[in-house]
Amino acid sequence: MTLLTNLKKRARNLKTETVALYLAARHPDTPWHAKLFVAGVAAYAFSPIDLIPDFIPVIGYLDDLILIPLGIAIAVKLVPAPILGECRASAALQSDKPVSRAAGAVVVMIWLALAAFSVVWAVEAFAKR
Repeated sequence: MTLLTNLKKRARNLKTETVALYLAARHPDTPWHAKLFVAGVAAYAFSPIDLIPDFIPVIGYLDDLILIPLGIAIAVKLVPAPILGECRASAALQSDKPVSRAAGAVVVMIWLALAAFSVVWAVEAFAKR
């Protein structure tokens, strides 16, 4: 296995594990302390806001490379094995669902329209000065 293939596989597993932890946080049989920690880890993993901004050279990616996997590893230990197994199976089924390219195209078109509107608005606002 090449290094790139191995990294892609690990990234896919990390994504599936994060979704499984999200499902575990919502599972009724998960202990409350595990729910609290798991919900925090899943929210931080899915959040676009980082503890250390990514634009800071080198240390900006530390939270992505160290904190998230460490949080996931701790969260996996807190969730009971039967619940985690059930949630992993659900997460694997969700990751196998087909992706709607039409829906993606609609979202891209909306963002492009908003960007065009913003440019027109900015040009008009600066032209009035």
